[in-house]
Amino acid sequence: MSSAVVMAGEVRPPELLDEPELILENGEVYRNPTEVKMSQIVLPCHANHCGELSVGQLLKWMDSTACLSAERHAGCSCITASVDDIHFEHTIGVGQVVNIKAKVNRAFTSSMEVGIVVSCEDLYRNRQWKVCHAFATFVARRTEAGKVQLKQVIPRTQAEQMEYSIAAERRRMRLIHAEIINDLLSGSSANAVIECMQFEDAIPAERTRVESVELVLPPHANHQVSTFGGQIMAWMENVATISASRLCNAHPTLRSIDMFHFRGPSHIGDRLVLKAIVNNAFKKSMEVGVCAEAYQGGEPLRHINTAFMTFEVLDQDKKPQTLPRIRPEPVDGKRRFQEAIARTKVRLDRKYIISCKQSEVPLSMPWDPSNQMYLSYSNVSALKMLAARNNWVLTSEKNKVSLYTLEENHVLCFKVETHVAIAAEQVFVLLSDLRRRHEWDPHYKECEVINHADEDDTIYRVVTPSIGKGGKVQDFILLASRRRPCDSGDPYWIALRSVTLPAFPPTEDYNRGEVVCAGFSITEEDSCLTKLSYYNQATPGVLPYISTDIAGLSSSFYSAFASCSAFLEENKDSLAAVPSAAPEEPHWETV
Repeated sequence: MSSAVVMAGEVRPPELLDEPELILENGEVYRNPTEVKMSQIVLPCHANHCGELSVGQLLKWMDSTACLSAERHAGCSCITASVDDIHFEHTIGVGQVVNIKAKVNRAFTSSMEVGIVVSCEDLYRNRQWKVCHAFATFVARRTEAGKVQLKQVIPRTQAEQMEYSIAAERRRMRLIHAEIINDLLSGSSANAVIECMQFEDAIPAERTRVESVELVLPPHANHQVSTFGGQIMAWMENVATISASRLCNAHPTLRSIDMFHFRGPSHIGDRLVLKAIVNNAFKKSMEVGVCAEAYQGGEPLRHINTAFMTFEVLDQDKKPQTLPRIRPEPVDGKRRFQEAIARTKVRLDRKYIISCKQSEVPLSMPWDPSNQMYLSYSNVSALKMLAARNNWVLTSEKNKVSLYTLEENHVLCFKVETHVAIAAEQVFVLLSDLRRRHEWDPHYKECEVINHADEDDTIYRVVTPSIGKGGKVQDFILLASRRRPCDSGDPYWIALRSVTLPAFPPTEDYNRGEVVCAGFSITEEDSCLTKLSYYNQATPGVLPYISTDIAGLSSSFYSAFASCSAFLEENKDSLAAVPSAAPEEPHWETV
């Protein structure tokens, strides 16, 4: 057989990039109950003209595997709502094996996020490598009993806890994706369009337009008698490839896909109209916009899906070639041209802010309104990942205040944890305003708001005392990102990291410190008892303040958190407000 789908409970083949196995009390190896695996040998019928696996075929397999995982958790039929951005790191050749693994990361009310990892296996060289990963959102279909209320996912391993926690952040980003694009467009200029119109050698975008119709037949339907989402994505990839080929007169390589968002269902008997056009050509890549619409008989077209695909043309050395310029069509073409530039900015933000490993991210990231959402996402996600680590070591404990450390890859992190007899909501409100932190933390000498970006994100300038006698005091420019619980049982989060603002450069009077990842996790254990945890990934600017505690030479951490508990107790009945910057000081406009 050329394919196999593996369900939980069956024998596990060797897996790429798996975390250490978790052994249960009964001696069995833990297996995520929603995990589904598919393995496929790539045959010539699956390949394109280059003898490589067609991306459309791969999307079909990915969607099938993810759907089976979603239905395994939901216990009922599920439909694909969206697939997040996909970046293809490698191609897959004929004769190689595709291994796809999918599992539910988190369930919300009636939708769930499914994580998908695709790897390639060379059977003859005994090698495996990662091809891509993606996150798909599935919705449980209504049953005769009404709307489905999904059961919660219970993470068991460190990796599952990380994905579970960050899934809430990814969901938030999906909901505001359109808003981010609109904000970028509102601040963009039309100069790029005007310049492109002046090049005589620019190729008219109309030449790249493709329209194709497909009749949805029973083989194209899923087990719910709706058009298979993976099939729609495959058809969309096909017309997008043709469009890209018309610009470059060569065979393009698909490098990435922006979010697939299914806006409505399609059924057997539908005529599916697929349209594609090159929106913009950059120096080494091009963006193709593609949409799918459906109709039956004389009814109007129904919008099914839209996606944006980025293609490159590779030379013999697999290096991207320079592409011809494109001349957009009037009105709609110019709009698509501008939107493609905005999406390029978004992709760069994702690549350098969200997708980088923590060790690759600069200590301090430049902040401006256009990348605010992604910095906020990165800020909170980094704290959630740090909190999810399960190998913390208890260093010292005093009067129910515990200090833990974690050292990996030459990076030292610490956690201070205690309990307070105050409602979690009130703890969150009081600790959210860093301007009041000097009331309990001796390391905060001064704190001012320099930009109140929105209700979740505020930028502060913090001044801390000098480390030694006669030394300079330090200052930090910190982004504070707040999150309330997504579901009952979730903690509150206050994440902190350094950012740079041109309006606030380092000065001679202060040593500019950096914070790469820090913040609070505030968990309600009952109505009047809250677990308070503080995390910090120590940097050279932070380590001197805690090193004596870690070495066991002092217990200043206890004094600080005892003061914090007293501060919370004294102010538990106050109505603290979220900090805001004065309207007459719009510092961010100078960025």
